[in-house]
Formats: sequence, C-alpha cells, structure tokens
Amino acid sequence: MSDSLEFKYDVDGEDFTRVGHASTDIKKKLKMIGIAPDIVRRVSIAIYEGEINMVIHAYGGEITVEISEDDIKMVLKDKGPGIPDIEKAMTAGYSTASENVRNLGFGAGMGLPNMKKYTDSIDIETEIGVGTTVTMHVHLT
Repeated sequence: MSDSLEFKYDVDGEDFTRVGHASTDIKKKLKMIGIAPDIVRRVSIAIYEGEINMVIHAYGGEITVEISEDDIKMVLKDKGPGIPDIEKAMTAGYSTASENVRNLGFGAGMGLPNMKKYTDSIDIETEIGVGTTVTMHVHLT
C-alpha cells in the first residue's frame, strides 16, 4: 500500500443501537485490503471499546482511522466531560457508568484497559468540560 487510507465515523451519543458500527465497518475494510487477521482483531476491539466509551460517557464523537504502510492510527475525539483521573480510568474494573448503563450490560470498566491492551501505543489528552482525544496505534511491521 503506497498511499494511506482514511476513514471517518460519527458516533451518536447515547444511541446504543449503533454501537459497533465503526468497528464492524473498519473490520470489513481491513479484511478487504488484506490486513493480517490478528491485526484486524486488535483494531476492531480497540475501536469498539472506544465507541462504547463515547456513547456511555461522552455524548458521542468522531473516530478517524488512518491506514498507512506500517501503521494503523485511530483517533477518537469527543466533546464530553473529560476524564478527571486517567490513571484511575485505566484501572481494570473501574467505571463511572450509570446504573442504567450497567443494566444494559455495558460499563464494566474494561474500555480503556482493553484499548491499551490491544494497541501498540495509546495517548489520552483530556480537559474537564471540553472533551477527550484518544490516539492509538497498531503497527503493521
């Protein structure tokens, strides 16, 4: 692949019926261009976890996926409330999800830990009352 490919997805906040749309679509596209199955799986999981977080905590946002020769870069940007304590939020099982969200089967506190686990790097920039941008990379080489 000599040129990079870019895909953008809008995540509608609080619409649990569309959660997984971006991760499912990017999974199909990665398979179509011949990305290795283990990479497809890692990227799909990371994006799915991000989508869930955007719906639960951030009223939605935008996901941009850029595929280059050596790397898949995923940027998830929202205008939510921000993350008050990133270190705590990265702890498996920690969640600020509402009881209603938990009753739907979401909010187990594995979103950010899984995003870190399935990517080669993760960077979180957050500002309270402004939003959060999560940038993740999965290396292809």
